[in-house]
Formats: sequence, C-alpha cells, structure tokens
Amino acid sequence: MADTPPVIIRPARGTDIESLLVLIEPFVLQRKILPRTIDELTLLLSSYFVAECGSRIVGCVALEIYSTKLAELRSLVVDPDYQGHGIGKKLVAAAVERAREEKILEVMAITSADDFFQTCGFDYTLPGEKKALFLQTRER
Repeated sequence: MADTPPVIIRPARGTDIESLLVLIEPFVLQRKILPRTIDELTLLLSSYFVAECGSRIVGCVALEIYSTKLAELRSLVVDPDYQGHGIGKKLVAAAVERAREEKILEVMAITSADDFFQTCGFDYTLPGEKKALFLQTRER
C-alpha cells in the first residue's frame, strides 16, 4: 500500500452501489456478513460509509439507526488486500461519530471479530451489566 493513494472515509453515494455489492459478495459467500440486495443498499445507502482508495471502494460499514437509544454497525468489510492498515477502525470511528452526532445512546455490533471491536472501544456489557441476548429463528 506504500505506493497507493491515501484512503478516504466518506459517506456512500448512489454511484457506489455496484462497487458495494462487489465488495461485500465474497464476505457473504464466506458467511461473515448477511447478504444485501440492490434494493436494500439503495434504501440504506445514507447509513453507509465507504473507504475509497483512488477510485476504488476498499471497505464499508453501515450504521443502522433503530431509535434514539440504539444503532447497529453492520456490513463492516475491508478488501483483503487492504486489511491490517487501520481502515476498519476508521470506518467504525466514522459510524460511531455519526451516532454521537445523532445523539444515539448505544451502538452495538454483532460479530465474530470480538477482538477487533474491543480495540475500537466495544465491550460485552454496558454500564449496569446490560447484555444483548439472542435467539435464532432461522435454520442454519
């Protein structure tokens, strides 16, 4: 990455939709993130941030706001060629900053990358020992 342009974190725009689909597809196939359709991406585009290197989208994250109390980080991915350079942390920071601007009280991340999110300030419990519990209703 030494000879590549700097990575810019910015809100997603309509022209990014096809690139986002291409970027997330390998992660969907690996079952690391849930699939997104073009319609979903179009509907949720304003909640996405992208990492752009030159004219290429190399990472993304969505901040889905459910209420003034809760938002969720979703679809965080970074192209494997760009991993390990802090892009994921910058994407998370941009999403968390938006949550702060919107005065959202809590941001959650459902992930198998616990260690990564802990380095971004996330933890298993909230003050007062609040925890999220889950029940899966779909087949594996």
